[in-house]
Amino acid sequence: MSATVASEGMRRGLYRFRQSGLSLVGAGIVAFLLIVAAIGPEIVPHPEHISGGIATALRFQPPSAGAWFGTNELGQDVFSLTVAGTRVSLLAGLAVVVLGTVLGTLIGGIAGFAGGWLDEALMRFTDLMLTIPSLILAMAIAAALGPGLTNMVVAIALSWWPGYARLVRGEVIARKEETYVLAARALGASRARLLLRHVLPNILSPVIVKMSLDMGFTILTVAALGFIGIGVRPPTPEWGMMLSNARNYMPDVWWPAIFPGLAIFLAVYGFNLLGDGLRDVLDPRARR
Repeated sequence: MSATVASEGMRRGLYRFRQSGLSLVGAGIVAFLLIVAAIGPEIVPHPEHISGGIATALRFQPPSAGAWFGTNELGQDVFSLTVAGTRVSLLAGLAVVVLGTVLGTLIGGIAGFAGGWLDEALMRFTDLMLTIPSLILAMAIAAALGPGLTNMVVAIALSWWPGYARLVRGEVIARKEETYVLAARALGASRARLLLRHVLPNILSPVIVKMSLDMGFTILTVAALGFIGIGVRPPTPEWGMMLSNARNYMPDVWWPAIFPGLAIFLAVYGFNLLGDGLRDVLDPRARR
């Protein structure tokens, strides 16, 4: 019976998703970005520019049939760099969201399920982390670790988990007294099994919605760190770093900055629209 109810609720949610034009637009944008990230670097017209090749004789060529997005100060094809930067930005954003979700879910789940002094200690530490702006904290950690993709992902993830910890803690507190949890406890299930097998799987919906909404903001944070020079190392193409390099030539030479900026806007906009659509599908309160 419960499976039938869940299936019916999912069908209603998917119907609402299909009826929302903006949600479909968001899904289309995200699908397009994923395809570009998957195959883009292999089909760009100038793959040598992705690995650091330069052509100074062609510097600052405006957009044309030969160079759709023009060339930058090193004569590199901006279209090739922007397409290749899609993979870097999406992978970095996804890694940050996954790491932040795992760490936040672990801390929030333990705090909500254990209660008492452990809950107080973990949540006060979480509150302390929330008082520090995430971008400032990520900048500080990234500067301490040094530039590089891995260090940047770790730095942002360490500033991103508190939101998930607060969300998961509240959901766990609401779920741990449900009938199915009490029944499993009466049958002798351990506390770890109760949390991992019975509680956490039933709070995935709000976590997935938050992950989809956070993807856009993590991509924006990755670009911000790249813009100030403590993100990805050259010659790896990354949208924020491309904007930073192009700002010195604005406004006369606008194309090296406008296209990476549009890519950032498209990614953030697409994931935000998709997150809103998933909230309609997965939020149990929206199914009634």
